[in-house]
Amino acid sequence: MIKVSESARHKVVSLMTEEGYNATTDYVRVGVKSGGCSGLSYELTFDNAATDTDKVFEDNDVRIIVDKKSFLYLVGTTLEYSGGLNGKGFVFNNPNAQRTCGCGESFSL
Repeated sequence: MIKVSESARHKVVSLMTEEGYNATTDYVRVGVKSGGCSGLSYELTFDNAATDTDKVFEDNDVRIIVDKKSFLYLVGTTLEYSGGLNGKGFVFNNPNAQRTCGCGESFSL
């Protein structure tokens, strides 16, 4: 399961609305792809449909879909949002990551 902090929920709902998505019926797609300075990087997009092979979750009123491959890397992750002057934007607190890069956008196992 992937958890969503209160600050991330507010930002996700705001961004979804700005981009024409409905936060009550559409999804946040979270994934992992090869790349980044640590070997794997996170992907975060909006989607209006889940596939048969997606894992579907809901936390803090945010609907999340993850493909099966990415799910193995993301189990137990919390999506957070850090705003303000020194904020980083969305941050993935992933207990499976053994090493992360300075920007927090890539990791390795």
